Amino acid sequence: MLNAQDDLTVVAALADGEEALRRVPAAKPDVVLVDQALRNGDALQLAQTVRQASPKTKVILMGLLPIHEDVVQYVQAGVSGFVLKAATLDDFLHAIRSVAQGANILPPPLTVSLFSQIAGLAVLRGEDQALKAVQLTKREREVVDLIAAGMSNKEIAQRLNIATYTVKSHVHNILEKLALHSRLQIAAHAHKKTAPKGDRRRFVR
Repeated sequence: MLNAQDDLTVVAALADGEEALRRVPAAKPDVVLVDQALRNGDALQLAQTVRQASPKTKVILMGLLPIHEDVVQYVQAGVSGFVLKAATLDDFLHAIRSVAQGANILPPPLTVSLFSQIAGLAVLRGEDQALKAVQLTKREREVVDLIAAGMSNKEIAQRLNIATYTVKSHVHNILEKLALHSRLQIAAHAHKKTAPKGDRRRFVR
């Protein structure tokens, strides 16, 4: 399927990690696809060794949806993309082309859950730097401020001169990004961010 693409050429298809390590330095491929369930070796170790042997070569891991801890390890080992075995051919090709051009690719289900995990860990640990990894848009920050001021979706829509359903969409995105579950939690989060250090007031509504 890959060789059928005008812009892609398969330079080798190998059965195990040892053979891959012998071929990669000479072949100098743009991208190496590594099966997560590698039969004769450790996919994590292979990814790391490939990157060391050929720093310009990008690595894509193919397999089931990895757990968050594994994703961190793979990224630290130099993996640039993840493709689920259930991915469509179009998704598969998009991942290869994007990674070859320097992008980092995560499957959509993993992207959403990682956003939530980053925010959740930040709240639990009190790490402001980690929270900054979840970027709200300017409009989303405005909506957060207005929710904290006690406004309804309709009132926010009127204040910002946008449709009510647009406000609902922003609220949904904010909840996803900050790993929160209600407007009350958004308000509490906003008050926590603006309250002086040492201010232990509880906000009850």
